[in-house]
Amino acid sequence: MADGWLNAAAEAGGAVLLQAGGHWDARNVTRLDQLLRGLAPSNGAAVILDLTQVERLDTAGAWLLYRTRREVRARGGRADYTGLTPAHEAMLEQVEANDQPAEIEPPREPALLAMLGRVGDGTVDVMIEARQQVAFLGLLLVTLAGTLRHPGRLRLVPLVYHMEKVGFNALPIVGLISFLIGVVLAYQGATQLQRFGAEIFVVNLVGVSVLREIAILLTAIVVAGRSGSAFTAEIGSMVVNEEVDAMRTLGLDPMEVLVLPRVLALVITLPLLAFFADMMGLFGGMLMCWGTLDISPGLFLERLQGAVSLWSFWVGIIKAPFFAFLIAMVGCLEGLRVTRSAESVGQQTTRSVVTGIFLVIVVDAMFSVFFAAVGV
Repeated sequence: MADGWLNAAAEAGGAVLLQAGGHWDARNVTRLDQLLRGLAPSNGAAVILDLTQVERLDTAGAWLLYRTRREVRARGGRADYTGLTPAHEAMLEQVEANDQPAEIEPPREPALLAMLGRVGDGTVDVMIEARQQVAFLGLLLVTLAGTLRHPGRLRLVPLVYHMEKVGFNALPIVGLISFLIGVVLAYQGATQLQRFGAEIFVVNLVGVSVLREIAILLTAIVVAGRSGSAFTAEIGSMVVNEEVDAMRTLGLDPMEVLVLPRVLALVITLPLLAFFADMMGLFGGMLMCWGTLDISPGLFLERLQGAVSLWSFWVGIIKAPFFAFLIAMVGCLEGLRVTRSAESVGQQTTRSVVTGIFLVIVVDAMFSVFFAAVGV
């Protein structure tokens, strides 16, 4: 008989005798599986698997027999083979030895759906971040309004201390970067304008670009990397050491004690740093024009007065307090978000710098559109 078959009979003592015969191979495995599930007892009775009449046995058929014995034993019954040939016995032992659960790789999500999922998750994260920043902005404005109503609550010593740290101590790096940017702008502008015999317009290029955009933007980026990260690290370290919790226990508001002095210090000092950066950028451009184009400092200043309006200067200065407020707010917010671990301090400090620079560039673009719309 080529097809596999299975019969059930009762044995003495209540055991069930399952007589198998024919070909127990992959061609018959589906039908034999149904037969086994229908004839195998489910009440924990003893089962004897008689394989005397099995003519052919491959791994598929051996797995069905082994699985039946394993399930009967799992239910508390007894299951044994009988009538085994050496080949059949070796096959069943091999199947039993390889009964190891394997980790199945979950089905891969389609690439398009995975990309859309990541975009959706990122959008939700951005919305949550924006909501938290707006909430912190509101809390900061409420604290500032309370301080304006009661000026005595403003802590002058921390304010002056932070003004020195974020303002006076930042003069060397801000001045050096602005000076070098002025040199680079003048050199690159001269290289291009010399082709058209318009070297004198290098003064216009340096004056407008430094005063309106380059000086304040680079100053804000430097301050975000220098002072914004310092705010986050300082406040974050206090959170790790539970100093902020101790402040709240003593009835002190961290917004008044830690956040407001830092924000006001940066708002006051960044316009001064921007003015200093303007002067250093123009000075660098003037020296480069003098050295490469033989434009004397007197001619440079005379040309600068005609090329640059007063509004070109004020456009850069007006942006400074807004940039300062954003940088300080983000730095303090990320510091208060620190959890009680050193790793969190590093993560939030990095996040503070990236977010601060991003917001500065976004607001700068908004100012550029606004000033262009009003004709300034």
